[in-house]
Amino acid sequence: MAASSTIPTTMRAQQWTTVSTTLPSALHLNTSAPVPSAKSLKPYQVLVHVHYSSLNPVDYKIPEFPLVGRFVISKPAVPCVDFSGTVVAAGSGRNDLHAGQWVFGMLDLPTFGACAEYIVVSGKENCVALPDRVKPEDAATVGVAALTAYQSLVPRLSAIAKKNNDSKPKVFINGGSGGTGIFAIQIAKANGCFVATTCSARNAELCYQLGADRVIDYTKEDVVAALEKIAQSQDGPFDLVIDNVGGATPMYWQSYRYLAPGSHFVAVGASPTLHGAIDLAKIFLWPGFLGGGRRKYVIFTAAANAEQYSAIAEMLAEGKVRAVIEQTYKLEDLARAFERLRTGRVSGKLVVKVAE
Repeated sequence: MAASSTIPTTMRAQQWTTVSTTLPSALHLNTSAPVPSAKSLKPYQVLVHVHYSSLNPVDYKIPEFPLVGRFVISKPAVPCVDFSGTVVAAGSGRNDLHAGQWVFGMLDLPTFGACAEYIVVSGKENCVALPDRVKPEDAATVGVAALTAYQSLVPRLSAIAKKNNDSKPKVFINGGSGGTGIFAIQIAKANGCFVATTCSARNAELCYQLGADRVIDYTKEDVVAALEKIAQSQDGPFDLVIDNVGGATPMYWQSYRYLAPGSHFVAVGASPTLHGAIDLAKIFLWPGFLGGGRRKYVIFTAAANAEQYSAIAEMLAEGKVRAVIEQTYKLEDLARAFERLRTGRVSGKLVVKVAE
């Protein structure tokens, strides 16, 4: 085991024990939380000094979901999963890492914990080396959002290209200015796609700057009608839909108007509600001619993958993809950051500077 020579015994950590209403209202800053022991690291575990974290909707949705928040998450709990920082100690099997090295990745759900100054990262897929040309605060935005964008898009594009005889894939990204959407636009363009996306007027210029070919203002346009018109003018329907918004099943029911037969409608922003469960039952259980889904509906959740993290980091280093950070918050202001995230109006990512 390689270890740093100076490891404190206590640290700062944002914690919660019970969420009665919202996660922000339950948070408190513990300035003397115990630091995990480097001596007790298991194989492939890494003790990381966290410098930055970033927020994702899942960070508050899971704790606020009654059964999961109350019974599945260990208390006191520390929020967030995205991190970038430096290696303090590496367990057996992680000879690729050394003390002081910059790393990034994500913690497994529902572990959480990244809004603490020190964390133990388990699994070789969850913690990878950070290239010198990538800023740590940018790397902290990659964990969930960029990986979700990458995994929902890239593995499907080769099959689409083969089906279309290598013609340019046409991708619709619902919610282009949010944390996942900003990466999805850029990764799709880096892979040669035609990209249409939605956002409000105030974020349209951002989406165009990221590479979108067509931006639909959902506050002023009929999105389905706009997509149908694009499909008619772009030599055929879309090949893939990535829904980052959640609650967009009405758009799915009309997807046969703009999405090619056999193509996927990938939902990455779904919320656990009764209405949503009923919609999913109709989609998966009812045949299309009786009102069920006419296109393939995929519920997507990202899984840590070291090779793909490295690929995303190289895209950042080469300038093919850039992080979009709306604001960076101090650790003591985490509740305020979550309040901002809960508005659903964040442009890009919210970052937290964890280490002082």
